[in-house]
Amino acid sequence: DTVHQLSQYADLDGRIVIDVGGGPGFFVRELNRMGARSFCIDADSGEMAMLGPPEHGSIVASATRMPLASGSVDVCFSSNVLEHVKDWPAMLAEMVRVTRPGGIVFVTFTNWLSPYGGHETSPWHYLGGHRAAARYQRTHGKPPKNQFGSSLHAVSVAEALRWARSARQAVVVDAVPRYLPGWTRPLVRIPLVREFLTWNLLLVLRREG
Repeated sequence: DTVHQLSQYADLDGRIVIDVGGGPGFFVRELNRMGARSFCIDADSGEMAMLGPPEHGSIVASATRMPLASGSVDVCFSSNVLEHVKDWPAMLAEMVRVTRPGGIVFVTFTNWLSPYGGHETSPWHYLGGHRAAARYQRTHGKPPKNQFGSSLHAVSVAEALRWARSARQAVVVDAVPRYLPGWTRPLVRIPLVREFLTWNLLLVLRREG
């Protein structure tokens, strides 16, 4: 479904696509089946090898400092990674940098105030990220995988849109609730309401020269 969504904004056949934070390569395999030449960058080598040897061409590197030349890919893709990166504006800037003029940046993330903003600690994250993590530990006898403040951060729809609209060398193509029906598009334009009802934001940018 995600790759189909991406194909609405970019022709994938023969295009160079990078999956930022792609872990074990689910998206890379599907992108390649769609005719793309894709590869994955992830900071966690363990995640990349979770299901066996990493996909060919995989690179272990930070999303905020990718070892790629500027303008070297046609599509820069990332699914549900942004909220796990402390310096998420730097990640977005890197995604724009490595994309060629006319290319597409496709990024999705779970916004903090959505019902699933705390990931496995939801809905208790509404009482605070650290409180939610402590409650999870008491209930399950182990800390959550996504630790608020270190591997999970409170990113808002408003912040992401503000960054995108002021970004150098990029224009906003679309901003929609990723998992909701098309008629919910106007939600993204309503301050505060969008933070609770969007659930997951899909942000599409086009790199300019």
